[in-house]
Amino acid sequence: MSTSALSSNLTSPPSAAPTQNQDRLRLHFSSRPDSAHPEGWDALWKDGTFLPWDRGHCNPALIDTLQERTATIGTPLKSDGTRKRALVPGCGKGYDVAVLAARGYDAYGLEISEGAVGTAREWVEGETGQGGEGEYEVQDEKIGKGKMQVLLGDFFSDGWVRESGGLGEGFDLIYDITFLCALPPSLRPRWAARMAQLLAPDGALICLEFPTHKPPASGGPPFASPSLVYEELLKRPGDEISYDEAGKVVKTDREENDKALIRVEHWTPARTHAVGIIKGEVKDRVSIWKHK
Repeated sequence: MSTSALSSNLTSPPSAAPTQNQDRLRLHFSSRPDSAHPEGWDALWKDGTFLPWDRGHCNPALIDTLQERTATIGTPLKSDGTRKRALVPGCGKGYDVAVLAARGYDAYGLEISEGAVGTAREWVEGETGQGGEGEYEVQDEKIGKGKMQVLLGDFFSDGWVRESGGLGEGFDLIYDITFLCALPPSLRPRWAARMAQLLAPDGALICLEFPTHKPPASGGPPFASPSLVYEELLKRPGDEISYDEAGKVVKTDREENDKALIRVEHWTPARTHAVGIIKGEVKDRVSIWKHK
């Protein structure tokens, strides 16, 4: 896909397809308890005929973030010259894993579905193209390309962490794109606590906030994830957050705890997937978080 094609996402009016897809996805999970959601995702991946979250390429907002926010994120190399590690939970086919490796990170994708892992490993191992903007090519010859590995495991367990080489000080960069919104809201406090645990002391958590505009009452996945959800979750990772009668998260004056992740940047991306644009207005947001 060309740069112009990606940029056209900003002006092309959304079709009815995103809403229809979201309704179908919601119905797929509506009869499953939260604990059975992994099996629901695996069934979709193994069938392979309905993967509405797969856009065929990474979100251009990530490309722009890595290019334009290096002062905040840092470089892909540590001070001793070794590579930093990047994690993409819920990595899908692995587009973001390939983009991060091309920047020089040792990049790890994580999926709970065996079907997803098989699909992602096949794509990553066979990925030889440049991508629409050359995003899968080495971006800096002096830094080179990091390794790519797709892991099977539950985000909340530690088996896959050991497979990635152990937690050590944590991952230097974590990218959450449509992962939080795919989780049942009951798991949100655990998501926040786990992110704080997995992120290295000087690491950066990048969140593509989506869908910010969806009414909470419409259910999910994807579940409504306005910016306030991230704010309330990450100032006290592991604590429950409050919702009103309509299911909207409530802003509170709770103080940050010692595990808090602090939002250091927050903006509306110039480019994103078409599903994050409503009537020509970009609804997605990007945020970067660091340890307190």
